[in-house]
Amino acid sequence: MLTGPFINAAAVLVGGTLGALLSHRLPERVRSSMPSIFGLASLGIGILLVVKCVNLPVMVLATLVGTLIGELCYVERGISSGVNALRNVMQKRKTGEAANSAHETFIQSLVAIIILFCASGTGIFGAMREGMTGDPSILIAKAFLDFFTAVIFATSLGFAVAMISVPMLIVQLSLATCATLILPLTTPAMMGDFTAVGGILLLATGLRICGIKMFAVANMLPALVLAMPLSALWTAFFA
Repeated sequence: MLTGPFINAAAVLVGGTLGALLSHRLPERVRSSMPSIFGLASLGIGILLVVKCVNLPVMVLATLVGTLIGELCYVERGISSGVNALRNVMQKRKTGEAANSAHETFIQSLVAIIILFCASGTGIFGAMREGMTGDPSILIAKAFLDFFTAVIFATSLGFAVAMISVPMLIVQLSLATCATLILPLTTPAMMGDFTAVGGILLLATGLRICGIKMFAVANMLPALVLAMPLSALWTAFFA
């Protein structure tokens, strides 16, 4: 039974509601310092997952080739274009007056957290991993991070943050359900290499959140698709 997506969605719902109720009463120093802690936690999770690698060449090759495919296909740009289209639709709903700068800032921030919650490498990898292994630990860890993130964003964006829990739940449930179909075809080595590639994505996410290096994490997502086939081929011909 899938539990991670529901826990993660509940964390965003409760965190967004609590943040909206707190409004601007949350100290500014907390808002500015917590994102770095989120990035540090993501780095820690990534390190724990990378050490589970079974075939090191598979992890390296999947990451390199997957990222190359993502760059050539403009995955991150495609996601940005989709959410920008959503932003334009939301702006058009303000009939009778042009969108002012405050509204524009609101929409830009809302688009950013939609990407963060619904299209992050952590969420996609965590949902796929639970679907294939039944282990919800990645999504539960993400739920803790998302709870505090939702609280911070909702102090300025209001209850709109809590509503993002609905599409996020749909995305994660869809990924986890599809991943269950792959489970009979996997081996322990394939799962270890897949987990290690996911750890690389979490390391990139942590570095990006901390502002150390702005990796295009969405462009790295194809690496997750390549990890298992490459692991199977490596085991068959070289292991």
